[in-house]
Amino acid sequence: MKKLSVLSLQSNNLSGALPASLGDLSELRRLDLSFNRLFGSIPTRLADAPMLNVLDVRNNTLSGSVPLALKRLAGGFQYGNNLGLCGVEFAPLRACSALDQLNPNGVATKAIPETADLKLNCSDARCSRSSKTPQASIIVGVVVAIVGLSVIGFLAVSHFLNRAEKRSHKFDHSNGPIDQLKSKEACRKNGSPLINLEYPNGWDPLAEGRRFGGVSQEIMRSFRFNLEEIESATQYFAPRNLLGKSVFSAIHKGMLRDGTVVAIKSIIKSSCKSEESEFLKGLNILTSLRHENLVRLRGFCCSKGRGECFLIYDFVPNGNLLRYLDMKDGDHVLDWSTRASIINGIAKGIEYLHGSKLNKPAMVHQNISVKNVLLDQRFKPLLSDSGLHQLLTKDTVFSSLKASAAMGYLAPEYGTTGRFTQKSDIYAFGVLVFQIISGKRKFASAARFAAESCTFIDFIDPNLHGRFCEHEAAKFAKIALMCTHESPDQRPSVEDVVQELGNPLC
Repeated sequence: MKKLSVLSLQSNNLSGALPASLGDLSELRRLDLSFNRLFGSIPTRLADAPMLNVLDVRNNTLSGSVPLALKRLAGGFQYGNNLGLCGVEFAPLRACSALDQLNPNGVATKAIPETADLKLNCSDARCSRSSKTPQASIIVGVVVAIVGLSVIGFLAVSHFLNRAEKRSHKFDHSNGPIDQLKSKEACRKNGSPLINLEYPNGWDPLAEGRRFGGVSQEIMRSFRFNLEEIESATQYFAPRNLLGKSVFSAIHKGMLRDGTVVAIKSIIKSSCKSEESEFLKGLNILTSLRHENLVRLRGFCCSKGRGECFLIYDFVPNGNLLRYLDMKDGDHVLDWSTRASIINGIAKGIEYLHGSKLNKPAMVHQNISVKNVLLDQRFKPLLSDSGLHQLLTKDTVFSSLKASAAMGYLAPEYGTTGRFTQKSDIYAFGVLVFQIISGKRKFASAARFAAESCTFIDFIDPNLHGRFCEHEAAKFAKIALMCTHESPDQRPSVEDVVQELGNPLC
């Protein structure tokens, strides 16, 4: 038991108080006791468990003050639907009062000790007192407590071992970072994980015989993942594996059972479309996207218990394009040929999205930005979040536009039409081109005038120290100016852009 790192006993109809002795498990990293009937307070000793990073006690009847030590777990501490809990540091819990320190009998609450003096609160009318010494009743109580804890411990270990046997060849949970995990099992024969959707009653889009816009269940199942695989891949969403987060989503680095490193995007389920047919339509589109300049989607999962949906993508090691803007001299400055290659790759990715192919309709990206251009180990550009809006509610999509508008990616006509078109993507692409050749996040109007007159010194990244092709720079400036024309009708199509970029000048 001392080496136990994961104990998952959720939805097992357990009742009783949380044993403080769980805090003695020095290797315990994740403890899931959610959806049971546990009562009493959370022991401070448990909160002090040195390696604990996930504690899930949702949907119980716990009460009393939450130990402040659990603040260190941040999002790893899940405590919803325990109406008796209190604590000012744990929103949305109420502040504790003096009454929270008392149980229903008016006795101050304490953590359950390892051995307990179990006594009956009874009156003479209901039970008679033992004629033996008080010590005898104490001994009996201690024995009962020890036996009870032993039974609980045995059941817990048996349950854990049974789950472990079913999930044989899962990862070892080490102290190292995610890239130090070693795979212990070959991947499935089809090489792809994901899609195991846990839906509320009456919503079962994966019912037998159902088809998804011409895509069979067999193809959909090739994307299957389950929540346990995702939790294992991310070491139960360990904070050190967090790559980024927004209002409605977060991205964690993870490793699949075949050793593949992935990026797992978790989306709050309330941000996803609730209409089954629309959600499946979006899912169908996402699984159909295949292009060398798009981040590869490996799978999908929704968890009703966590209230989240997950998209599993290939991990792209060199981060997003934003990292390479506003660089100081001496930092990792992208050379001119790399910038030219990135511009070409982005255009080809957009061309694929805008085109209509078998099983893939023409579509608009809607959120092209430096944050959504990722660079692989060879600095090849990959568009991320392609088709993501197909899964999200309108309110969520609208809220995500604020950042795009602030960075200048939002086409001016959106303010009057409220609609995205392919020309909206073209406008955002033009802004990207300006950012790439200038090396700056914000492209000032003065620099735009310099681009119109090909005054390179005023708009080409000075970190290049003149090492760029003037003819190619003039071509990029021309394309960027055309793409960011105020009138959408005057902007070129992506096919025209790709054709123009394909004419080598240097």
